[in-house]
Amino acid sequence: QVQLVESGGGLVQAGGSLRLSCAASGRTFSDYAMGWFRQAPGKEREFVAAVSRSGGSTGYADSVKGRFTISRDNAKSTVYLQMNSLKPEDTAVYLCAARFRVFMPTTQNEYDYWGQGTQVTVSS
Repeated sequence: QVQLVESGGGLVQAGGSLRLSCAASGRTFSDYAMGWFRQAPGKEREFVAAVSRSGGSTGYADSVKGRFTISRDNAKSTVYLQMNSLKPEDTAVYLCAARFRVFMPTTQNEYDYWGQGTQVTVSS
């Protein structure tokens, strides 16, 4: 089992920045590709970003490319999502997810473990 705990969400004005963290425990962190997803009220959960096990490869949804950066620190068993130039449409619950020994999954069905999420609200 892998336990994931997100933090760093909050209320920010449009154009502002937030950094989300997801701390993992229970297994060898570097064995897992990591991803961030988000879900807004009344909408489907959507892919945001993913990072490979080493951190050497990353992928992004078109809607966040150039504004968000995913990274990981395997020594700290933590994955991050730096969010810049935030827009009201970025408002959602952000969840991190882990998948064992797969390169860099980009769909939610590929992930094995999920955190509870952290709320991000961007005001206009």
